[in-house]
Amino acid sequence: MAVTTAAYSGDNRSVQRGRPRDASRDDALRQAALEVMAEVGYRALTMDAVAARARAGKATIYRRWESKLDLVIDTCTQLASQNLAAPDTGSLAGDLRSFLSSFAAFLSGPIGKAAQALVGELPHEPELAAAFRETFLISQRNTLQGILDRASERGELRPDAPRGMAVELAGAALTYRLMLTGDPLDEAFVEKIVEQVLVPLVRS
Repeated sequence: MAVTTAAYSGDNRSVQRGRPRDASRDDALRQAALEVMAEVGYRALTMDAVAARARAGKATIYRRWESKLDLVIDTCTQLASQNLAAPDTGSLAGDLRSFLSSFAAFLSGPIGKAAQALVGELPHEPELAAAFRETFLISQRNTLQGILDRASERGELRPDAPRGMAVELAGAALTYRLMLTGDPLDEAFVEKIVEQVLVPLVRS
């Protein structure tokens, strides 16, 4: 099945049928999916398990999402849009600090274990990896790119600033701690990344 960005634009692919959707119910189902995935991983995640955790009928889930891939990617997309808003503090350091602090808090919360389970499956699930890149990852990268673009307009970036590398390093630093070292994603770490790595890398 081909996966496209349009397929996961924030609304899921399922066609709405019957009575209007209950947004609060959608959130409860997404939360249940996260909890189950944090416990058993993506491959062992089933719609039955999500339905049981949410105390919902399986048909309720399938009216919203056609498959567990749709459910997981829609959940990631919604969480990103709700928790990773683009800051505009007026300075490069301020924007990076605000965004990375929000991202760190996002990963350190209930999503953290689910994120580890999901990312660990990407090399083995090509369809999931493609959908994850085209939704969650692109959203994160676009936000960081926007921060750098605004900084450039303010004259804070040198002309040859390696923007792509800065974007990759910003996300990689947090993911490294989350996935490998287990060290805290705290404000002190975010401050070091911003002041000692990212800002010096691109500053004019």
